[in-house]
Amino acid sequence: MAATSFIFGTVGSPLSTPKKPGGTIGGVARLAELKLGALELAWVQSVRVTLATCEAIRQAAHEAHISLSVHAPYYINLNAYADEWPKSRKRLMDAAYFGHQAGASDIAFHPGSYFAQSPAQVLQVAIPRLRACRDALDSMGVSAVLRPETMGKGAMLGSLEDVLALSAEIEGVEPCLDFAHLHARTGNGSGNSYAEWVAMLDRVAERLGEPALRRLHIHLSGIEYSEKGERKHLPLVQADLRYRDLLTALRDRGCAGRMLCESPILEEDALRLQRTWRRLTGHSALGPRATRTQN
Repeated sequence: MAATSFIFGTVGSPLSTPKKPGGTIGGVARLAELKLGALELAWVQSVRVTLATCEAIRQAAHEAHISLSVHAPYYINLNAYADEWPKSRKRLMDAAYFGHQAGASDIAFHPGSYFAQSPAQVLQVAIPRLRACRDALDSMGVSAVLRPETMGKGAMLGSLEDVLALSAEIEGVEPCLDFAHLHARTGNGSGNSYAEWVAMLDRVAERLGEPALRRLHIHLSGIEYSEKGERKHLPLVQADLRYRDLLTALRDRGCAGRMLCESPILEEDALRLQRTWRRLTGHSALGPRATRTQN
């Protein structure tokens, strides 16, 4: 199968972003200098941004040909207790609304906790809540795709099956696949081979249709984990994640979309992933307007 392309970038502005202009505007400019193509706005603590700032971000990204997404605040839980759910809902809705105004096409978020319940029980609560959020956003003209993320601990809502269930049930919801989290989730070192990754991708296609593999939204880094799951993100070269085999699996399944690095050395590892992808495929990772660079 012919390989297709990914756009590579960072979650949050590159570490090498100059202090002036700094912030998101500076991060967009720095990514363009690095010839990376995507930025995920790291609104992980809260959403505190004006509409004027959103418009400035949108314009800067448009001019630099940088694709935008948002990482919503960590404190979202689709399984929150009834009195806590309104706060979680507002965090997700604000991230989606202001992200849309800033030009973001996708909103990644952590879907929450099982609270010692079974996945099936939790999904009975999570699906209608997320569907209601999606319906409200649609009524507001907010088209950004909501992307529940696969999570790195087994106690968290966010297995591959969880995010596929949410995505299959609700139009306008698709997964954010963090393969490092999936590797760490069981705590036993599994989820780290070509065959396992192909099986995961086959499962995505089975539940969501083959075209879903051409619009993937991926988070990636090295990861440290224990028997309880994720501990912290690591640089790729310091971790056991076989990222070259993962990229090979993505190539062989004809996958495409966006790959965003969450490594402690953000842009260094994003560029490493981009170079590796190019060597494996011979394709430009930057899209039709970008100029391919020598590696």
